[in-house]
Amino acid sequence: MSSPNLESSVPQAPTDPSDPSTRDHNPVDPEPDRPDGDSSNSGGEEEEGECGFCLFMKAGGCKESFVAWENCVDEAEKNNDDIAAKCMEVTAALRRCMEDHADYYEPILRAEKAAHEEAIRELEKEKAAKEESGQNLESKKDLEKI
Repeated sequence: MSSPNLESSVPQAPTDPSDPSTRDHNPVDPEPDRPDGDSSNSGGEEEEGECGFCLFMKAGGCKESFVAWENCVDEAEKNNDDIAAKCMEVTAALRRCMEDHADYYEPILRAEKAAHEEAIRELEKEKAAKEESGQNLESKKDLEKI
C-alpha cells in the first residue's frame, strides 16, 4: 500500500535561471527527489495512494471493466443505493472478464471461491444449529406433556 505523497501538496518555489540553487530544478517534475529516479506516473490515471488491489486489477486485461465497476460502486455509495442491485450488470461483466483472463486474475478468483465455500460452510453450520435447537425445543415440549 502506498502512502500519500506529501511533497505534491507543498508549493514549489519558482525557478530562477540566475539562482544556482534553483537552476537545476525541473518545475515540471513533481517528484524530483524520488529515490528510483522515476518521477513519472506509470499508469497515467492512478489516484494518489490507490490500493494495491486496485492497482493489480487495473494492471490486467480487465482494467475497463474494473473501472466501470469501481465507478458504479462509488456512485451507489454516494447516493445510498443498494450496491448489489445497482451494480449487478457491471459486476457480472467484471467477473466474466476475469474468468476470460484467468491466467492473470487466478489469485483473486481462487480467493473469491474460497470465501464463497467458507460462507456456505458457515450457513450450513447455522442451519444445523437451528435445526438442533428446534428439535431440542420439541423434545422439551414432549417431556412437559408427560
